Amino acid sequence: MKIGFIGLGRMGTGMALNLRKAGYDVVVFDARKESAQPHLAAGSTWAESVAEIGRVADVVFTSLPGPKEMKAVAEVLLDSMRKGTVWFDLTTNSPTLVAEVCQQFASKGIALLDAPVSGGPSGAASGKLAIYVGGDKQVFEQYKKVLDAIGDEVMFCGVIGAGNSAKLAHNCASFSLRLMLAEVISMGVKAGVEPAALWHGMRAGGQGRARTFDMVSKYMEDNYEPASFTVNLALKDLGLGLELGEQLGVPMKFIQATFDEFNAARERGWGDHDSRTPMKLQNERAGVKIKITPEEVKQTLARC
Repeated sequence: MKIGFIGLGRMGTGMALNLRKAGYDVVVFDARKESAQPHLAAGSTWAESVAEIGRVADVVFTSLPGPKEMKAVAEVLLDSMRKGTVWFDLTTNSPTLVAEVCQQFASKGIALLDAPVSGGPSGAASGKLAIYVGGDKQVFEQYKKVLDAIGDEVMFCGVIGAGNSAKLAHNCASFSLRLMLAEVISMGVKAGVEPAALWHGMRAGGQGRARTFDMVSKYMEDNYEPASFTVNLALKDLGLGLELGEQLGVPMKFIQATFDEFNAARERGWGDHDSRTPMKLQNERAGVKIKITPEEVKQTLARC
């Protein structure tokens, strides 16, 4: 089985290397040829174009910035992929667009499944990724072993587009929760509660809920580096979630508020900063300074 991998960015690099590590015959392509060096060193081969990937691969993976890029690649793959081959799009994408493209490929006997991932660049490198898959279940089951090479939580979510719907729900909830936590923590601190004591109280307040509040550890330190997932990328995902909600007639009041907050951060010039950065806006408005030491963070996490 020959696997084609398109998109060797911070996420794609780790996934493509793990496919090669699992013993698959991998051919790679990226707009930046220099990004292929670690893959060539690992034994993968280089394709000169997206079209070449489509012609030679039995299974194609794409890891792209967003819907626009995926649609452009789809136009080339539609003319170059062979009947009976399979395409897994790992891009966090528009469920509607994925469904439309899937119909086009199905008419030529090519299966497209959406398979966005969650876990960040470190997860992509280590293979510790959640993969949300939508599409033909038989095709999913046939190729699950291949997906297992890049993620440790591979989930079938339903029809085409369901993978992205699940991923967008996850991301929108995560981004919104961060801002809500900033709101309530800033309130407690302004009321006179010591930051570490407040955080411990919130974590201890419900059995099994500690992980919900652990995500604010860097915020408690006033530390927003490194930028593992940027404000611009979060805005893209939030926008896709709002688009999906509008299409389904589902009110998205809090997601819209979160989008507006992230957009305010981008207008500050923080678009390339970490997606936790908009939490600073709440502290500014509340007139509070929240900063505990890394040691206090460790002590708090160890308490429950």
